[in-house]
Amino acid sequence: MENSSKENAQLFLKNIILPTDRSSSKSESSASKEKGTSCRGIKIFLCALSFAYFAKALSGSYLKSTITQIERRFDIHSSLVGIIDGSFEIGNLLIIILVSYFGEKLHRPKIIGAGCIIMSFGTFLIAMPQFFMGRYRYEIFYSSSNSTVSISPCLQDKNQIPISVLERSQAKINSGCEKEAGTSMWIYILLGNLLRGIGETPIQPLGIAYIDDYAGEESAAFYIGCVQTVAVIGPIFGFLLGSLCAKLYVDIGFVDLDSITITHKDSRWVGAWWLGYLIAGVISILAAIPFWFLPKHLPRPENRKDSSTSSEQSKFIIEDCKDHHTPYQEQIKILEMAKDFLPSLKSLLGNPVYFLYLCSSIIQFNSLIGMVTYKPKYIEQQYGQSSSKTNFVIGLINIPAVAFGIFSGGLIMKKFRLNVLGAAKLSLGSSFFGYLLLLSLFAMGCENSDVAGLTVSYQGIKQVSHYEQALFSECNLGCICSKTEWDPICGGNGIAYVSACLAGCKTSNGSGKDTMFHNCSCVAITATPSRSSSAVVGTCQKGNECPKMFLYFLVISVITSYTLSIGGTPGYILLLRCIKAQLKSFAVGIYTLAIRVFAGIPAPVYFGVSIDTTCLKWGSKRCGGRGACRLYDSNTFRYIYLGLTIILGTMSIFLSSAVLIVLRKRYVPQDENIATNGGRGMTSAKNRKGNFINSDHLVQTTYWPEKETRL
Repeated sequence: MENSSKENAQLFLKNIILPTDRSSSKSESSASKEKGTSCRGIKIFLCALSFAYFAKALSGSYLKSTITQIERRFDIHSSLVGIIDGSFEIGNLLIIILVSYFGEKLHRPKIIGAGCIIMSFGTFLIAMPQFFMGRYRYEIFYSSSNSTVSISPCLQDKNQIPISVLERSQAKINSGCEKEAGTSMWIYILLGNLLRGIGETPIQPLGIAYIDDYAGEESAAFYIGCVQTVAVIGPIFGFLLGSLCAKLYVDIGFVDLDSITITHKDSRWVGAWWLGYLIAGVISILAAIPFWFLPKHLPRPENRKDSSTSSEQSKFIIEDCKDHHTPYQEQIKILEMAKDFLPSLKSLLGNPVYFLYLCSSIIQFNSLIGMVTYKPKYIEQQYGQSSSKTNFVIGLINIPAVAFGIFSGGLIMKKFRLNVLGAAKLSLGSSFFGYLLLLSLFAMGCENSDVAGLTVSYQGIKQVSHYEQALFSECNLGCICSKTEWDPICGGNGIAYVSACLAGCKTSNGSGKDTMFHNCSCVAITATPSRSSSAVVGTCQKGNECPKMFLYFLVISVITSYTLSIGGTPGYILLLRCIKAQLKSFAVGIYTLAIRVFAGIPAPVYFGVSIDTTCLKWGSKRCGGRGACRLYDSNTFRYIYLGLTIILGTMSIFLSSAVLIVLRKRYVPQDENIATNGGRGMTSAKNRKGNFINSDHLVQTTYWPEKETRL
């Protein structure tokens, strides 16, 4: 009996205790499972977002690398190229407010995925004109590509002119010629870039917010740092891809490359600019795929479940359950926010430190964006480098210097524990020394190439002429030549001529790139016994000092890029600390909007217009009209390009100095008062330390416009 009663008691205890143990073990396993799911999910999202950042940075930098190729392919001016470049910012501005507000309440991963798809469509659209506008035709002397036609370059008898040339002249007279296919195809590039801007919009704000919401407090900053690092790697591959495509002829696979008479160093050369956009479009589509399989919400980490430890942004987001139960209260809150908009804006712009820093940043970004956009063109025209080499140098040297500069700025802030005043000094110092280094580039330019009738006279005297009539001289008066053609040859005297006809060449032999011209009357004027009166296809090389100057330019350019980039992070710290805590998000939004509207859009346009004024020889379209510029005045180009950059930079430095002066007046006395108040001072110091930590966290989660391409 006793044994049976003991057995019954043990069974009873087991029935009571075991379920309890099972439920507790089940809760522990579900918690660990939830934690594992959250960790796995956020890491998958991190990888997907990093790849999306890489895709958008690659396509954006690739566009910069193809600026000169697009200009030549579509025979458009630099000012129009600037408008095309600025269309990205316009597309971004169109929906940034909608995405920032409504995207937070919808399925953020899917919105980012949709953005990547739109970005890929825009990238593909940019490449489409290549397949609809026919083959690229550059200006060329009609007999140089066909050795079977024995004809004098200097046509002294109109009967010698081939029928094809007469037909071409007649085509120019035709009034409908300007409406031929391909004359306005650049519009598709503008629309494609606009779509790129629209598609890129949700990636940054929604992606960073998603990480900040579902990553652990200690991991969020590290994850965001990983994303930003990948964002800097993207432009390196973008410019390297641009370098590779620039070496390939634009119609590769469609034409016989042996019939091409120009090389990649010629000002008429157009690389396979469209190929890189197809590659970038495919990468953008691949970047979109993972986001469609990610959940709308992830389990929150244990240390983020309490509202007191949640991210700063989440404190202002109404939970979904509250949205369903209190729609009236939400409407009242939205109305209150709308009424508070103008007072908040007035308070923000009424802050002298914020307003001065905003003006300083706008002017500085005008300088930097203009410089970055036309840097490839500057290197090509100033130092006689090919597009391929230019893009390779920028991608492999300049962008890593920018990335290292950004990292160094944050490291200096952390190492020396700089306060807001120290951040202002570091930002001002980096700008001052950066623009001081740019001044030295004025002395590191190359002289103009010797081109008869444009930069030198036919007698070899240095002079610059903007008049097309100067292309004619006594040595070529007997020839029937066109002043609009650009098919340069290099004479044995080291002087280039716009065409073999204008050089007065009587005979030629060979074909394509191997064509030789003989008995050139204009070359003979300055020829010496050691130099013949013959000429070869292509322009002459720049002076012997030019390669050395290019090397000096690269060294100074890298140091300048690094120096200017150091001030980026301290500047953003200054922006976040000079305003009230409740206005931080609004301040960053106004700052980003102002940079895009007043710098990202206008800077490429007026830089392009200014650069166009330095053109000495415009190309001609097939049906008449002015095309892309073939030759710039190197000295004037250098003065305008660097001059605009430094003038804007100097204005920015003066405004930054004003920021520092106002900061000293407003904040130094307060620090002294705090130091004299014992306990209150300690409390204030703790508050300031907390603000310092929060500000550093915010810097990681906000966006610095154009930082990926600040060169």
